[in-house]
Amino acid sequence: MSESNVKFTRDEALDFHSRGRPGKIEIIASKPMATQRDLSLAYSPGVAVPVEEIAANPAKAYELTAKGNLVAVISNGTAILGLGNLGALASKPVMEGKAVLFKRFADVDSIDLEVDTTDAQRFIEAVELLGPSFGGINLEDIAAPDCFIIEQALKERMNIPVFHDDQHGTAIITAAGMINACFLTGREFKDVKVVVNGAGAAAIACTELIKAMGVPHNNVVMCDRKGPLYPGRDGMDQFKSAHAVPTEARSLKEALVGADVFLGLSAAGAVTPDMVEAMAPQPIIFAMANPDPEITPPDAKKARPDAIVATGRSDYPNQVNNVLGFPFIFRGALDVHATGINEEMKIAAAHSLADLAREAVPEEVAAAYGGVSHRFGPDYIIPAPFDPRLIEVVPCAVAEAAMRTGVAQKPIADMAAYRLTLRARLNPTSSILSLAFEAARANPKRVLFAEGEEENVLRAAIAFKEGGYGTPVLVGREDVYDKLAELGVDDPKSYEVLNSRNSPLVGRAVDYIYAKHQRHGMLRRAVERMVNQDRNTFAAAMLAMGEGDAMITGTTRPFSESLRQVRWVIDEDDCATPFGIHVVSARGRTVMIADTAVTERPTAEQYAAIAMRAASFARRVGQEPRVAFISYTTFGNPPGRHIDELRDAVKLLDTLQTDFEYEGEMGPDVALNHEMQAKYYPFSRLTGPANILVMPGLQSANISSKLIRALGGDVALGPYLMGMSLPVQIAPMTASSSDLVTLAVLAGGGADAIRQAPERQKKA
Repeated sequence: MSESNVKFTRDEALDFHSRGRPGKIEIIASKPMATQRDLSLAYSPGVAVPVEEIAANPAKAYELTAKGNLVAVISNGTAILGLGNLGALASKPVMEGKAVLFKRFADVDSIDLEVDTTDAQRFIEAVELLGPSFGGINLEDIAAPDCFIIEQALKERMNIPVFHDDQHGTAIITAAGMINACFLTGREFKDVKVVVNGAGAAAIACTELIKAMGVPHNNVVMCDRKGPLYPGRDGMDQFKSAHAVPTEARSLKEALVGADVFLGLSAAGAVTPDMVEAMAPQPIIFAMANPDPEITPPDAKKARPDAIVATGRSDYPNQVNNVLGFPFIFRGALDVHATGINEEMKIAAAHSLADLAREAVPEEVAAAYGGVSHRFGPDYIIPAPFDPRLIEVVPCAVAEAAMRTGVAQKPIADMAAYRLTLRARLNPTSSILSLAFEAARANPKRVLFAEGEEENVLRAAIAFKEGGYGTPVLVGREDVYDKLAELGVDDPKSYEVLNSRNSPLVGRAVDYIYAKHQRHGMLRRAVERMVNQDRNTFAAAMLAMGEGDAMITGTTRPFSESLRQVRWVIDEDDCATPFGIHVVSARGRTVMIADTAVTERPTAEQYAAIAMRAASFARRVGQEPRVAFISYTTFGNPPGRHIDELRDAVKLLDTLQTDFEYEGEMGPDVALNHEMQAKYYPFSRLTGPANILVMPGLQSANISSKLIRALGGDVALGPYLMGMSLPVQIAPMTASSSDLVTLAVLAGGGADAIRQAPERQKKA
C-alpha cells in the first residue's frame, strides 16, 4: 500500500526496463568460477559432497546452498497493482520489482515466478512442489478470495514462511501507525471503535491483525460496497461472514458516527468531510485507497483539525508503505530458519515499527525530508521508509518472536552480534541516493542545465521537473522549445530557457566576469565573446549571480575542460581544494575513493583537506568515517619514493581538531582488511576496515574506480565534485539521462549529506 507522487513519461518507464540487460534482475555467482578447479568444486565432482550432506541432514541446505537467503515472489497476475487481472506474464515487471526491493532494503535474494493459472488448486500444487528451493514464499497480486485459500493451504503444506504481502504487509504497517495514534490520543485497543471500509484481502488482514492485538470483535464494523457486514445480511462469503457484527448502521456514514478509527482500503472519495465531523474526538483516519485516498489529509484536517491522518501516498505525512515491512520481516524469518510467519511475528514487527517512530530521527533522514522535524507526533506516527535503522530493528523483533513461539529452527544466541551483521547488510550507496532524491522533492531547487540543447540533457531536465525534484533552467538557444515538443512535452514554454546571445542577463554576466579578470589581462570584448559563445561560462555566471541554486554540465566536453571553465568564473585562485569522489559498491562493501577527478598529485595540505571533507561527507550519510591514505607501501615497507606528502598529511591532521579516524600510508589490501591490520600492524589507529581511500594521485584514484566498475563493481556516484565554492556537478561525457538526473539532484542540494556548502572552502 504505497503511492508516490514521482512522475515520469511512458517512454522513460519503458526505457528503464529495456535499457542494457532487459528487466531488473540477474543471477551472479557468489563463488570464484575462474579455473577448472573452481568449476570442479562448484559442479562435478565437488558438488557431490554437499549433496550427500544434505541428503543425510536436510537442514544442511541452509548452510550449503542459497536456500536460507532466497525468497520466491509468486503471482498469477489476477490483481496487478490497481490494474486488475492482466495475467501472469504481465505481472512479471511487478514481481521483478518486488525482488529488487527485497535486495535493496534487506539484502534478501529473490526470484520472481509467474504461475499461469487462475485455478487456486493448481496454483497451490505448483507452488507447494517448489518448497525445497526457497527459504520463503512471498505471494503477490492475487485476487480475493483465492488469495486467502492459496495462502492458508500453502502455510499448512509447506515448512517455510508463506506471506501474502498485499494482506499482511499493509496490516502490519497500519497496526504500527494505529498503536502510535492511540498512544497520542490516550486510547487503548480494547476500547476503540473501528470502522473498516473495504472487505478485500488487505482490509480483512488489517481487521484480523488488530483483533489479534486486542481490539474486541464487536468493536469493528466492516463495510463493503453494500454497507456494513452484519449477521444474516445477503451477499456475504465465508471470509466476510467471519467479521459480521450486530450493528444498527446500514451505511458507512451511519457506521462512522462516534467511531474512533477509520481504516479505508476501498475507493477514492468514499469519505466526506461531514462523515469525519461525526467521528469521535481526535479521530484516527487511515485513508489508504490507491492511488487516491478515501479523503485527503487536507480535507480531513479541515473538517477535524484534531484528526490524525495516514494515507498510502508519499506526498502526505504518515505514509503506509509496505516496504517498511516485508523485506525486514523475511530477513528476520530467514535468519532463524523459521518454518512460518505467525501472528506473534507480525505483532512484533508492528510494535518495533511503532517504537522506532517514537525515537529521535537520524540527521540524514531528517535532512532528506527537507529538514522537516520528523518528531513523534500526529504527523509522524510511522517511520520514514529510508530510515537506516529499519534493517536492525524489525528483523530483530521478528527473529525474537520466532524463537519465542517455537518456529525458529536456528535460534540466535547473541542478538547484539546479530544487530551488527544486519547493519553491515545495508548498502550505504543506495541510502545516499534514496535520501538525496527524497530531499530534492522536499526542498526543490533551480538547477542550471548548461548544455540545454542536447537531447540527453533535455530528457534529464524533463525527468527532473516531472519527478518534482526542482526547476530545470535550460541554457541554450530558442529552438530548445521545438526539441522539447519533439520529446513529447505538452507545454514547452513552461520550461525556462536562458539564451546567452539575447538574454537580458548577458550584460550582468559580462560585468561580473570582467570585474574578476580585468586585472589579469582580460579584455571586456573577450569576456563578451566567451559569454555569448560558451554555455559553461554563461551558466556559471548565472549561478554566481544567484539565477540558479546549482549547475550541471559535462556531456559535450572532457571533465577537465568543463571544470577549468567553471572555476574560471566562480572560484578565486587557490580559494578551494576541489576534488572528485567516487562512491563504489562491490560485493556488498561500499567505499569512497578520492581524488578521482581534479588534482594530479596533491600536496600534504590538499590530502588533509580531502580527508576532512570526505569524512564529513561520510558521516552525513550515516557512515562512521575511517580514512586510509593509500600507497604501494605500508608504513615504509617496502621503502619507496613519493610518500612524504602522505606522511605529512597524517602529521598535519595530528595537529588539527579532527573527529574521525585516519591512518597511513598503507596498501589497499591492508586498509580494507582490519584483521590484517590487527595482526601485523597493531599500532594502527583504525578500528575497522577503511571506508574512505585517499589515493596517492589522480591517476591511481581514477584508474581504481573505473577498474572496479569494469570488473563487476557498481559505481553509484562519481565523480561527485566537492570543494567548489558553489554547487556544481560535472557529468562524464558518457552519462545517460538517468545519470544526469542523479547528478542534478545531488547538485541541487537535497540532503545536507550530499549538498555543497555555500561558503568558500579554505585549505586545511
